[in-house]
Amino acid sequence: MTNFSAYRTHARAILSLGLPLVGSQIAQVGVQVVDTIMLGWYDVEALAGVVLGSTLFFILFIAGCGFAWAVTPLVAEAEGRGDTTTARRMTRMSLWLTILYALAVLPVLLMAEQVMLLLGQNPKLAAMAGDYLAIYGWGIFPALGVMVLKSFLSALERTRVVFWITLLAVGVNALGNHVFIFGNYGVPELGVRGAAISSIIVQVVSLGGLVLYIQRTLPEQELFRRFWRADWEAFGTIFRLGWPIGLTTLSEVGLFAASALMMGWIGTLPLAAHGIAIQIVSLTFMVHLGLANTATIRAGRAIGRGDRQGLRDGAVAAVMLSGVFALVTVAFFLAIPGWLIGLFVDPNDPVRDEVIAAGRYLLVAGALFQTADAAQVMALGLLRGAKDTRVPMVLAAVSYWVIGLPCGYLLAFVAGWGGVGLWLGLAAGLGAAGVTMMIRFWRHVLPRAIPDAV
Repeated sequence: MTNFSAYRTHARAILSLGLPLVGSQIAQVGVQVVDTIMLGWYDVEALAGVVLGSTLFFILFIAGCGFAWAVTPLVAEAEGRGDTTTARRMTRMSLWLTILYALAVLPVLLMAEQVMLLLGQNPKLAAMAGDYLAIYGWGIFPALGVMVLKSFLSALERTRVVFWITLLAVGVNALGNHVFIFGNYGVPELGVRGAAISSIIVQVVSLGGLVLYIQRTLPEQELFRRFWRADWEAFGTIFRLGWPIGLTTLSEVGLFAASALMMGWIGTLPLAAHGIAIQIVSLTFMVHLGLANTATIRAGRAIGRGDRQGLRDGAVAAVMLSGVFALVTVAFFLAIPGWLIGLFVDPNDPVRDEVIAAGRYLLVAGALFQTADAAQVMALGLLRGAKDTRVPMVLAAVSYWVIGLPCGYLLAFVAGWGGVGLWLGLAAGLGAAGVTMMIRFWRHVLPRAIPDAV
């Protein structure tokens, strides 16, 4: 088979497996968008309070997701060998670790009001965040369980059910918000507490749907049989692979949180433009994230089969697909930036033109941003497929916090480039991560991923 034929075969397989994952990532963003819109309709102060609470929840949740995401390469590799037992052991111990992690962070979530006051937040908003997390804080348990089971099913290439469960979550969330926030169908109006109840229902329904699907369609996996039995070898494997993944993701999330804070120093309108532009970029990023998750699965399976050529060709095909989509989005960002920003601003808003003007330049910078982000997330996906997580964690921390954030500060405030300078700094950090991680995969990890291959 020629290289071109091999790449085409891999590209078809990646799209078949990856499009449902892309859809599930976009649907996940849809859950957040529904929350934002419906709380904004209810009360802007309530929205601000929930944003504070959900930000704290998201940071702690992302740190714990490393133990869930570690399941994908391990199960994919085990299934590539036909080793169902190892796949089951790893998934069970991932569930154990996420439960233990949730128990450890639950007190912080339940003390959200005190945490927000210590961070200098408005007392009224801090109280709302506390009300929200007094209920939704308990959702950390089902939320992390959902991530483990999604990773397990994705590794088994059951990505369509992951998409449909996530899409179901969007509908359940919208209905729950309608009932509990606004007080419909005889339910009292609960505002912030209603949003928390709706959010926790979404997580429980999603977890229940995944468990039911696994029990009915994959009984041979026996995933929940003797769940209480410890498997310390698998526990240690998941822990060693998972904590660097969590910290790597937390490092990137922290970079964007810091960028929003610095944009606030520039001014209210630039911050509004930044928020809109980030939403647009995040939506297109979901495509790259879905493709990167697919690359993780296929890399793990190739390693499990001992197929070095398949690993190499599949990686090339995944990078090419992500690159093609990046070029398409760059063209859109350069061609119609003002129109894209305008979709998010009320036509009658008196500051509409100013927000569009600021956002237009951010999206032009976002064209570079998009390319860099696509490269780093694809490299990260390939490295995770090869179970290489610790060095990428260091590369990410240095790229984001030693290169990206200082560059953004210097360009925005010292050079006087404002928001565009900040975004160019972020692009520099993401670009550094993409280049260094790609070098690590192609030069160091790929040659040693299957040492016995001929």
